[in-house]
Amino acid sequence: MEDIFDPVYRQGFMEGYSLGLNPFCQLNFTVQNCQAFNSGFNSGRSDYERLNGKIANGIPSRIVTKKVLDEFQLAGMLGMNIDSEGYTPYQLNIIQEWYQSGIENYDVDESLYLLAILESNGIQTM
Repeated sequence: MEDIFDPVYRQGFMEGYSLGLNPFCQLNFTVQNCQAFNSGFNSGRSDYERLNGKIANGIPSRIVTKKVLDEFQLAGMLGMNIDSEGYTPYQLNIIQEWYQSGIENYDVDESLYLLAILESNGIQTM
């Protein structure tokens, strides 16, 4: 792996990484820095498959990302119910780990304060 701090390498790496995260991508363009692009693509695809399962097993109807997992963890911290419709069993195992880690940090008083602040600002949580 080359220097990720090199702007040219980083740009190629990030292009590859973003396409690797996208299970619907089609590689039909010219890449200037193939080594950086390939390294980024492999890293992005690895992250995608770690969260959603192998692409060879099919693309799920709902895609799990780091942001989605953070939302499930927050829901666990607040003691909120979650919507698990449309996720595969593989994804649900990953989601359950994050939700469980949120539940372990659940503080009733903190949740009540946060819910009161949200409601005072007109944000409904349920």
